[in-house]
Amino acid sequence: MRAVLTLVAIVIIGLIVAVQLDWIRIDQTRSAQLPEFKADTADIHIGTVNKTIEVPNVEVTKPGEPEKAQ
Repeated sequence: MRAVLTLVAIVIIGLIVAVQLDWIRIDQTRSAQLPEFKADTADIHIGTVNKTIEVPNVEVTKPGEPEKAQ
């Protein structure tokens, strides 16, 4: 039960943050007996890039072991 309440709280906080940061915009489009709402969400574009990077070589010696010659 506690996990469900925690999850509901996290979702509510996430929605509040998303509305405050203008990631989600909710506008009332009709003000009759039952109002309609239109929600605009932010566009997210995700992509990948392949790159080759140089990674330094790290050697670890334990205390008492002789150091290797380079």
